[in-house]
Amino acid sequence: MHRIPDPNQKTPSTRADLTNVVFLKNEITTSLIEVGDYTYYDNDGARAPFEQANVKYLYGPQRLVIGRVTAIAPGVTFLMPGGNHPMVGPSTYPFTMFGGEWMDKTLDAFVAIEQLGDTVVGNDVWIGRDATILPGVRIGDGAVIGAGSVVTKHVRPYEIVVGNPARPVRMRFDENDVRRLLDLRWWNWPVEKITTHAAVIMSGTPRELEELT
Repeated sequence: MHRIPDPNQKTPSTRADLTNVVFLKNEITTSLIEVGDYTYYDNDGARAPFEQANVKYLYGPQRLVIGRVTAIAPGVTFLMPGGNHPMVGPSTYPFTMFGGEWMDKTLDAFVAIEQLGDTVVGNDVWIGRDATILPGVRIGDGAVIGAGSVVTKHVRPYEIVVGNPARPVRMRFDENDVRRLLDLRWWNWPVEKITTHAAVIMSGTPRELEELT
């Protein structure tokens, strides 16, 4: 048995019983989703593949980009900009979607409407069960999204947000430590170094982590 999880395996190579945990990058089939090493989704052991069950309106060109070592709990939903209705004129009805003459008459107008960008989730983010991430949101490194939250706005690095709509509760660290962690970017260290110092990464202080570099 491997002593360090293999990020290129769908489930952790170190735990044969942990079949509900999926290293997401190995399950993704579309170029519209990008996922970093060791980011996982807990599928409860019985849910459909992530890009089918958890990512809605993935029509592009906007993408869902998720960093490394991020943890996504069961039931998390990403609503992509493809599901948005136009709100710049009198009606929000999506005429263009139906094709035919409706598309011919409205395509230029639809294309001219300013669109939201990619949805981006940073590194070492924890997204709690049944949270919903709205289109174009950016979630910073180290942030925590509470269970059941509806994230409508960008979340700062190392910020904890909860509720509907999600609101900041507190920062995980003070400004200096946040800057220190963002400079360290420990998630980009070689996996052997991460393994050696995993206890400090999990329960030490940002300064103790800095001293390892």
